[in-house]
Amino acid sequence: MTLPLNVGVYGGGRMGTGIAHAFLLAGASVTVIEADKTAATAAAQRVSASLAKAAERGTLAEPVDQVRDRLTVSTDPAALAGSGLVVEAVPELVDLKTRVLARIEEFAPEAFLATNTSSLSVDQLATGLARPERFLGLHFFNPVPASELVEIVVGAKTAAQMALEAQEWVAALGKTAITVTDSPGFASSRLGVAIALEAMRMLEEGVASAEDIDTAMTLGYKHPMGPLRTTDIVGLDVRLAIAKHLAREVSPRFEPPAILREKVDAGHLGRKTGQGFYAW
Repeated sequence: MTLPLNVGVYGGGRMGTGIAHAFLLAGASVTVIEADKTAATAAAQRVSASLAKAAERGTLAEPVDQVRDRLTVSTDPAALAGSGLVVEAVPELVDLKTRVLARIEEFAPEAFLATNTSSLSVDQLATGLARPERFLGLHFFNPVPASELVEIVVGAKTAAQMALEAQEWVAALGKTAITVTDSPGFASSRLGVAIALEAMRMLEEGVASAEDIDTAMTLGYKHPMGPLRTTDIVGLDVRLAIAKHLAREVSPRFEPPAILREKVDAGHLGRKTGQGFYAW
């Protein structure tokens, strides 16, 4: 399978470092860009830790130090020069993503460009790009190393050949691709949020406990994880932002329930804060 030899990832948070991990395991050299030295150090540590875990599980095809040697973490976007593909993985804010994508295009003008957005319009994000035909969505799932799915989101101006190449990139990562046209929430977020919001309403109404609601989906429908625990891992703030977006763009049926708004207001954002629908 064809995979760019040099891959950039702009954003070294949980998703960005997970994406870096996936490309490193597939044999690419990866450059991660972060905002400052503190964030860059943290990103490097996250990738190193995930590679060490992969080595313990026996999923590395080469020594961990050899894989780690292909990783560069920098605060300078100029380090992206020479990348064949750059994946933007910053928070779900249109203005922020738009600025970052324009910066990537400036420093890596020959690269294919992808956004890891889980719900924002690829066409909207492409409006400021000089080469929108070389841009699409690559929606990875958390945690990236263990997830088997990547959602390819094709914009109105995405070149057909790039969409085909993206399928090869995903296959080279050992993952399965689904391809969707740009639409609010794509396929995965729209379905996942719909189930999660209904689970929250059931909890709010006292229908069942969070544990029992999740067990209904894991044992009854063979979901690997229940919708409330999944929300804790994704982040309640992330789910709230996506729900608001879908409520505006698709239907009021995606309006966030009060329990979600209240937990976010209280700072209970899930696993990353230690408290969400579960205590972590």
